[in-house]
Amino acid sequence: MSGLMNRRTALAGLAGLGAMTSCAIPGISGLDTSWVTNKQVGLKYVSGSAAQTLDLYLPNGATPPHPVIVAIHGGGFAMGSANSGEVAPMVQGAKRGYAVACVNYRLSGEARFPAAVADCRAAVRYLRANAAKLGVNPDRIAAWGASAGGNLAAMLGTAAAATDLDGDVKENPGVSPAVQAVVDWFGPIDFLKMDAQFAAAGITPAMGKVASDSSFESKYVGQLITNDEALTRRASPATYIPGMVPATAPRWFIQHGTADTNVPTQQSVEFAAALKAAIGDDKVTVELLTGAGHGGSQFETTANLDKVFAFLDKALK
Repeated sequence: MSGLMNRRTALAGLAGLGAMTSCAIPGISGLDTSWVTNKQVGLKYVSGSAAQTLDLYLPNGATPPHPVIVAIHGGGFAMGSANSGEVAPMVQGAKRGYAVACVNYRLSGEARFPAAVADCRAAVRYLRANAAKLGVNPDRIAAWGASAGGNLAAMLGTAAAATDLDGDVKENPGVSPAVQAVVDWFGPIDFLKMDAQFAAAGITPAMGKVASDSSFESKYVGQLITNDEALTRRASPATYIPGMVPATAPRWFIQHGTADTNVPTQQSVEFAAALKAAIGDDKVTVELLTGAGHGGSQFETTANLDKVFAFLDKALK
């Protein structure tokens, strides 16, 4: 994710995105998994759209069942894929004893909210329903996402009990979409607050106003985010916090750069505070990376990844 803003500028020009706002575009470079000897690519977790596939990377030489990291790419809900370079830090889990499932989901150009959420929930259900065949542990699943992927990972964490997020996805009914841990890297949490939070912080958003017809968030919900605020709130992980049960709630590790001009830092700070109030301080860790932007090398250092995996080890192993 180093140089992410430069890459998103290049991609915006290539794709003719104009004023589309917020949330990271994954790196142009592809994902190198040549070092993984045990992999299954293009697994269909739902029989509908061609987008509904995942790539599963298993740890070399380890004995199953493996705890699972569900890796969710960003891209403003509009771009990206399971084999983009953005998920490379997450795939490092295959070197640390984890199965890593990199998920493709329907993008906003194909289907509006809650399609992407439904797909991520379906991917978790698929992994859990087929755990024995895939060699994964159905009781040890973490979601890890960056930017828009952070939103989707957080939705998996807060909204497991929701009954109105599966849309047209019918596979594996009765199988839980719950996860036991969440790593949220700078995910947008409450679209309706983002413009005011930027203003309060004195930051000019790099991609313009979120309350715009052309913003990534408006494209994601299918209309200007302020047209139907109840609908937009359904896309917020914070909306589902009151339905969480502390005893079964996942553990959380949230990181956000203090110099992020794509998603306000307050999104993570306020979300973490609400989680702590609901499920307990001991289940939620939030860290602000001083000077870091929307992704970048500070998230990918060996020291920071060691910290993330130490959290996952404690939560899942």
